Amino acid sequence: MVKINSVIPESPAFRHGIVSGDILDKINGHNVKDVLDYMYYAADTSIDLVIIRDGESMDIHIEKDEYDDLGLEFETFLMDNKQSCSNKCVFCFIDQMPKGMRETLYFKDDDARLSFLQGNYVTLTNLNQADIDRIIEMKLNINVSVHTTNPELRVKMMHNRFAGEKLKFIRQLAENGIKLNCQIVCCPGLNDGDELRRSLTDLGSLMPNITSMAVVPVGVTKFREGLFPLTTFTKETAGDALDIIEEFQQVFLEKFGTRTVFPSDEFYLIAERELPPLEAYEDFSQYENGVGMLRSLIDEFDKALEIAEWEGGERHVSIATGASPYKVISDLAKKAEEKFPLLKCDVYRIRNDFFGETITVTGLITAQDLIAQLKGKDLGDNLLLSNAMVMRDSDIFLDDLTIGDVERELNVKIRTTPSDGYELLDAIMGVEW
Repeated sequence: MVKINSVIPESPAFRHGIVSGDILDKINGHNVKDVLDYMYYAADTSIDLVIIRDGESMDIHIEKDEYDDLGLEFETFLMDNKQSCSNKCVFCFIDQMPKGMRETLYFKDDDARLSFLQGNYVTLTNLNQADIDRIIEMKLNINVSVHTTNPELRVKMMHNRFAGEKLKFIRQLAENGIKLNCQIVCCPGLNDGDELRRSLTDLGSLMPNITSMAVVPVGVTKFREGLFPLTTFTKETAGDALDIIEEFQQVFLEKFGTRTVFPSDEFYLIAERELPPLEAYEDFSQYENGVGMLRSLIDEFDKALEIAEWEGGERHVSIATGASPYKVISDLAKKAEEKFPLLKCDVYRIRNDFFGETITVTGLITAQDLIAQLKGKDLGDNLLLSNAMVMRDSDIFLDDLTIGDVERELNVKIRTTPSDGYELLDAIMGVEW
């Protein structure tokens, strides 16, 4: 049962007299506990609702077009509380953050509903058989944080005594036709080497319903006092991991016609190897895990530069980026300068003093590091930043300073860009969107 917060005017529910404060009990005989029940059972064209008002049960029949929303709104999107993570993974980034940051940054989400609805990755450790049965019944494709298929090692890595036995759910979901995207956070000395081979072999046995796998290197901050001793990847160990992944890519490609498993771009940067060609990423199914982002950016930028024409006078801009993609971004800036002699584009490698120098990705750069390292520099007409540095749909950095704060401190107008080569070139050239 879920309390109705409001009813959209002129919606089917509104026209049938449902009002704010009513309790939604059942849809077509099924109990309703959250948004998945609501979306799945309310998709039919013929709907029988059980509504409770002032303690009295009411039956309401609604005829509507398939998938039309009933028009009911609830206090939260999920219609109940988010499910938090019950693990204490040795590599968890949240456990490696300093104290005193905004509260929302410390919440560990492990909610299978958000996996289906928003693409979040879940470990399955807080699910039971009834949850798995519901996923199968509703045919919900989800994203799973696997990390290892060795039960004992998974228990160790997640500090959860149920983590190993819940691996059975992955096989059960795949064997019942549920499509799974998987990820492995790879930690040197733990789940790399032969353990990585084991995981890729086990997951490969469930193809084609394992539709993709991403392998990403662990991130280690300077705030690890009292935590499991982790090391970062070196050029050599990153190369070893790439060799294993590329070996399995070839096996899967020959057997299934798809590479299936993809290393994140960061592995190539650490190993100092060339990024694969665009076609090696296939449909970019693991893009949000940092797989193929840089290759896509390079390809888009090159195509944009081929057709771009310079219409303005002299222009000077700066780009601030993390240590990992610095060379890639610098090379793109040089290409633009070579084509347009009136353009000057400076690229600054920002050292991550906030989290520690081992964190090299752009998305974890804070405002205070930008200010400290760019203060007093001639940044030109604009400072260009990746929008990954700020919260989605906001202008707030991880350290709670805003774009406006940085603009005032550095005396420059900031322009944020997505990971898109066309938009990056537009921003460099000063083209307005």
